[in-house]
Amino acid sequence: MNPAPGLADQSVTTLKGVGPGLRDRLARLGIHSVQDLLFHLPLRYQDRTRITPIGQVRQGQDVMVEGELVSAAVDLGRRRSLFCRLRDESGMIGLRFYYFSAAQRKRLRPGARLRCHGEIRPGRSGYEIYHPEYQDASDRQPVEDRLTPIYPATEGLQQTRLRTLMKQALERLSRQGDTLQEWLPEALCPPGLNFSLTRALQYVHQPPVDARIELLEQGRHPSQQRLAFEELLAHRLSMRRIRQQARQFSAVALPSRNRLTRQLLDHLPFPLTAAQQRVLHEISRDLAEPVPGLRLLQGDVGSGKTVVAALAALQVVENDHQAVIMAPTELLAEQHFISFSEWLTPLGLQVGWLSGRVKGRRRDQQLSLIANGSAQVVVGTHALFQDDVQFHRLGLVIIDEQHRFGVHQRLALREKGATTDNRRLPHQLVMTATPIPRTLAMSAYADLEVSVIDELPPGRTPVNTVVISNERREQVIDRIRDTCRRGSQVYWVCTLIEDSEAVQCQAAEATAEQLSALLPELRIALVHGRMKPADKTRVMEAFKSGEFQLLVATTVIEVGVDVPNASVMIIENPERLGLAQLHQLRGRVGRGSRASHCILLYQTPLSEVGRERLMIMRDSNDGFHIAEEDLRLRGPGQVLGTRQTGLMDFRVADLERDGELLALTLTPADRLLHEHPRHVDPLIRRWLGER
Repeated sequence: MNPAPGLADQSVTTLKGVGPGLRDRLARLGIHSVQDLLFHLPLRYQDRTRITPIGQVRQGQDVMVEGELVSAAVDLGRRRSLFCRLRDESGMIGLRFYYFSAAQRKRLRPGARLRCHGEIRPGRSGYEIYHPEYQDASDRQPVEDRLTPIYPATEGLQQTRLRTLMKQALERLSRQGDTLQEWLPEALCPPGLNFSLTRALQYVHQPPVDARIELLEQGRHPSQQRLAFEELLAHRLSMRRIRQQARQFSAVALPSRNRLTRQLLDHLPFPLTAAQQRVLHEISRDLAEPVPGLRLLQGDVGSGKTVVAALAALQVVENDHQAVIMAPTELLAEQHFISFSEWLTPLGLQVGWLSGRVKGRRRDQQLSLIANGSAQVVVGTHALFQDDVQFHRLGLVIIDEQHRFGVHQRLALREKGATTDNRRLPHQLVMTATPIPRTLAMSAYADLEVSVIDELPPGRTPVNTVVISNERREQVIDRIRDTCRRGSQVYWVCTLIEDSEAVQCQAAEATAEQLSALLPELRIALVHGRMKPADKTRVMEAFKSGEFQLLVATTVIEVGVDVPNASVMIIENPERLGLAQLHQLRGRVGRGSRASHCILLYQTPLSEVGRERLMIMRDSNDGFHIAEEDLRLRGPGQVLGTRQTGLMDFRVADLERDGELLALTLTPADRLLHEHPRHVDPLIRRWLGER
């Protein structure tokens, strides 16, 4: 006889009352099986374990009251509503329904005895409850003996229906035949969390009356932490799987020969910082191994990642292989091409260039140089993914601003260097100037080793940041006039008005016109995302060479623009941007020896969160501190730019809250892989599905 299917294999349609319509609504919440339903955890809880006399209720309370309906009538005030009065021995309260059916109106008749729950609000007739949850109380049923969960819901799916389904799922969970397989041995759980998944789920869905509701609502109760730990462990295991798969491949060992790298170091007008030397040593060690290196290089704006990348590329070239560097925008890629050409051409090397703008005969020429190996180092944009791009002997793939690319794109470029039998892959170096909080790096990039350049080169001046209301715009314009008169240059950044590049560009154009009228003595340029790449590059080069004193721009200048003479940046409506993006923009100034300033010109009124974010920018130039604060305020999906990919959509865990738990998953992950290898894939599937 075959065993009954586990809860992971039981469709929600096996629950009583789930037809096609309800099945589709549950699917919108990611609920397909009974196990999925059990992992759909409450957002918060209500205390319905006691009835409050109506005469004792207070505004803002969530209460349960019970009494007799003394009236029920349609109120034709400003908005049509069904208004009822409920009375007990201590007083009377109003119940108001703005949405009601004929059947509901029929049920709510004077004389009915009801038990109602909801928030107390002031109304036209005294205290009222809007859209209370209610039930017939004529049989004087006992009150709940547990806290009542409130679940994330969707249109057409009420709390009462969700709770009814959850009750059925929990009954199956407690039955011996319907099991929720324990893939994580209790011995591998941290102290205090070494109890079963079943026990944790039962507690979270049905907390007893004496449960610490504040711990539950913060997600810090041991039962929730037990679930979060297992989810974080599953996530770490999935990343370890990716790394294991990569380790099944080989790579060409490219040891340091120190000839070209030494030449470049001798010609550089500056010495490497201790941090640059350290990370270069780590990358060099990766390249010398016969397995594909996978490393994330983090460094704050201006910390000198590009020269480290160039030195890594030279180690590859010394071993008769090619290196490729890819950037997300034409502007940044072109900046890299200029830097690499400046450094490498004097060493007798050829730097290839490929972007969407390179067409016709010039493109064919570049493709030929790349394919026959004449271009030892290749710089480009997404154009490098295209099928007709063939490398000669690709040894290293460098990807800049990794968060702008998906994991799949990163792997797609790696495949370009795969040998015919697909068993040998190039090494990979992933760079970002957006500091990634430690907890995020440990999870989203757990398939990569992490190196950090944590010091700035000497001579870089910290940027002084001030927060000013738009009401003081005239003073800001006077500041621009004075700065340009002293020989410095200024950026004016227009941020997103709404989610439309066209509207954003119109706003930048209008701002440029206004500033031209107010500052007729200045040479003002404009750059935005809808300009042709060639025009954009031409304007940026002209600004860099000093032809223009003021550059009005959209956020296209966020990365890759290096103008040492620019010492002031005004960011308009900074409250619309994330902290990491504001920090990136601010990094465009302070690149020379002049004292530099960033003015955050906000619109009033400013929300409390908006104010907090701008104060963080004002008080800190430390990209890693800012990244941690960004994570706290916005969540991991938005910080990494992965919300749309589902990569960081945790069901229970919260990376900011549960960072310590994430660190505790290291040893259990190792032990599961070695002692219980058959448990690993089912555990990953439970929490990540097929992702």
